[in-house]
Order: sequence, then structure tokens, then C-alpha cells
Amino acid sequence: MAKAYFINKVLATTVVGSYPVVKGGGLMSFLDPLRPAVETAVGDQLAAGIDIISDGQVRGDMIGAFASHLPGIREQEVIGRIQQANGPITVGDTKYAISKAPKVKGIITGPTTLAYGLHINTPMYRNKEELVPDIAVALLVEARALEAAGVALIQIDEPILSTGIADLGVAKQAVEMITAGLHTPVCMHVCGSLGNVIDEILKFNVNVLDFEFANNPANLDLLSRRDLAGKMLGYGCVDSTTDRIESTAEIRKRIEKGVEIFDPKILLIDPDCGLRMRTREAAYAKLKYMCDAAKEVRLAL
Repeated sequence: MAKAYFINKVLATTVVGSYPVVKGGGLMSFLDPLRPAVETAVGDQLAAGIDIISDGQVRGDMIGAFASHLPGIREQEVIGRIQQANGPITVGDTKYAISKAPKVKGIITGPTTLAYGLHINTPMYRNKEELVPDIAVALLVEARALEAAGVALIQIDEPILSTGIADLGVAKQAVEMITAGLHTPVCMHVCGSLGNVIDEILKFNVNVLDFEFANNPANLDLLSRRDLAGKMLGYGCVDSTTDRIESTAEIRKRIEKGVEIFDPKILLIDPDCGLRMRTREAAYAKLKYMCDAAKEVRLAL
């Protein structure tokens, strides 16, 4: 597994990924209607002070954005053997982000979460767990393309894992099919309450585990009593479910709780989840105040 400490800054800030879609005008918008949204997402993250940015994930929801490119899937319905995409899916937007920022994370939807967002209409697969390995093979190709593009971190989004629906053994094997083929550090994001799954999640062979703590403070107590085994911790400290903008002081208190429990060197500061459903004004303010709060705590160490 690649080295976990891939950034030297203490309490470095990042995003879970998605940002509100802000449409633009002009010739570029005509040629690519979502290019202005990518540019806005990247620009806002940098202006807010984010250390490790994303491309904004503006080209669709986390299922459709990938499923629409994989042969064997039609309109989120599995109709045949799932295969790798005919070309890169997210690399173009990620390369734009890399051209503007020193550190960028590439993001893919996890194999199990993607499988559970699909409907099976073929005898080739008996259940959704059987989809997972083929999806993992397809996503490894995308992850390698992101690695070749020069991302600092690859994030695998697996929110389904906190629900208890999926087979965590199958999910672990699939994630590790991807991580085994990479040299870049890998983060796995799992939002929601971790009470029933935390011990299994901690066994996943990734460099960073990213969880929500603002909207699920009980997760902090769970993690405080467990060994992270050398992993870094993505520390969600901003509520992504509402447009209410927490103050810098409120976010600072949340970060301080984390620093009381964990070595600040292993913490990556980020929102609980993506901000796609928030207004641009709320999303930007949340990121800006989060960065301000992280700086205040950093200076006080």
C-alpha cells in the first residue's frame, strides 16, 4: 500500500467531491455545457483555501456519471457483461483541475455502491454482489488513468457500506482489487452512521478512511475506541445536508474535538459529504469557514 502521509501540511483541507452545478454562457458553454461548472467548482475551492481539490463532479450523480459509460449497462440497467469504458470518464475534468491546483484528488464511485444503484436485467448475474467484481475491474482502468494524469489521491466513494445492505467481504475484495493496481494513495469515503460496520470498514486496505462527524457525532466516539492501524482519517466537520452555514467557531470546536482524540498529523479536514445539493453560496461559505477554522486550530497547536 502506498505511503499514507502524502501531504506534509497538518490539518490539510479537502472536499468529499461534488459541488453545485453553476451553468455559464459563451462559446465554451455551447461546446461543453458543463465546462463552466467545472471551472466554477475548481475556482471556488481554490478561493476558499482548499488544499486538495476535486473537479467538482458536476457531470451527473455518482451512479449515472459512471454507469452511463460502461458497456453492459443501459440507463442504469444491467443488460450484459459489464466491461471497462471505451475511454476515460473523469480524466478530462480532473486534468483541468490539475492545471489549476498543486494537489487534486481523483474520485470514482465504489464498485459496491455502483452495483446497488443498478437494476439487473440479464441472466449473466444472479444478484448485485455478482456485479461487484466486474465493476471493480472496469473502475481500476479509470483509477489508473487518474493516476497517470497526476492526481495526489484517489478516492473511492462507498456510502452504501454504512447501510448494512451490502456484503462487506465482497466490497472489501473489490476495493482491494483497485488499490492493488495503484501506486497513488487511496481514500475510501463512507458516510452515515458507522455503528454496525466500523470494525469491518477498518480492515479495508486503504490509506485514508473518510467519515462524517458533523451530522453523526456518535462516529467520533466509535473511532476514539479503535486503532486506525496507520491510516489517515478524513474528518467530516461540516454538515452537507443543509444550506445552513456553520460559523468558523462552530466548525473549529468540531475540529478541536478531533484533535483531542487523534494525532492532528493524520487528519484531513473536509465536509461530511459532497455539496452538490447545496446552493453555490452555501457551498462556498461552508468550505471557506472550514478552511478558516482548520487554520485557527493549526496555529494553536
